[in-house]
Amino acid sequence: MVIELLVVGKTVGGWLESGIREYTDRLGHYVRFGMSVIPELKNARSLREEQIKQTEGELILSRLGGGDYVVLLDEGGRQPEGSEGFAAWLQRVMNRGTRRLVFVVGGAYGFSAAVYGRADEKLSLSTLTYSHQMVRVIFVEQLYRAFTILAGEPYHHR
Repeated sequence: MVIELLVVGKTVGGWLESGIREYTDRLGHYVRFGMSVIPELKNARSLREEQIKQTEGELILSRLGGGDYVVLLDEGGRQPEGSEGFAAWLQRVMNRGTRRLVFVVGGAYGFSAAVYGRADEKLSLSTLTYSHQMVRVIFVEQLYRAFTILAGEPYHHR
């Protein structure tokens, strides 16, 4: 299986990039993982919120394949029962024979209706709201944690 994290806009801040790189490197031990960036829109300040979501949505959809299992990281999504629950969910997705699992972090205004329509699931990382920049590092750490839980490794202490 391949896992892809698709994000809108480049990561801003060396400390965020460093954290993402740390866990991305660690994930390589368990799974083929990649992160793709959809560039921020030029002249976005002159566009309405709905136009931004629509255009970003078209770019997101252009990066998805027909057989991809698409999970939006969205505040309105289902919350797993802790890290163990997320690991169990991940195992179920892998057991289905999913070839490419794509997690998507939208831009500042969220997702277009078309992207919501294409998604197989929506997942929320917390009842707290995080910036779309912070979600990147939080998510890759949780993904790494899930794989260590599944492997029975001591990273996750309970």
